[in-house]
Amino acid sequence: MKTSLVVWAAICAVPAFATLPPAPEAAKAQAKEAAAKSAWGEKVAAYQLCLSMDRTVDTYRKARRQAGEAVPQPLQTPPCTDPGPYVSTGAQKPLEASGAHSPPDTAVAPPSSNASAAEVQGSSKKQ
Repeated sequence: MKTSLVVWAAICAVPAFATLPPAPEAAKAQAKEAAAKSAWGEKVAAYQLCLSMDRTVDTYRKARRQAGEAVPQPLQTPPCTDPGPYVSTGAQKPLEASGAHSPPDTAVAPPSSNASAAEVQGSSKKQ
């Protein structure tokens, strides 16, 4: 019984000592992007908390004034700073190598017409 237990423990321990191959660059970039987005999310949460605390203090002070009670001087705190919209820090999307994508300008006409190539180029069909 003890021998089978030792053999079983050895079999289970072998995968624990195996090393994994290094992560591909895409996985590293994705992890970095996720960390940056998480940090931005924490900044947004802190900003929203700051705004809600300011609203709570304003409501409290207003209620005390309306009740005719003395309102203590507020403590000086730094203003709430908006982190702004999320800006991706990751790599940009690769451009198409074949150049088969649409042109960047807005289309003003349908891509095809009933006119012949000669009419489009301005020359006559009969020469």
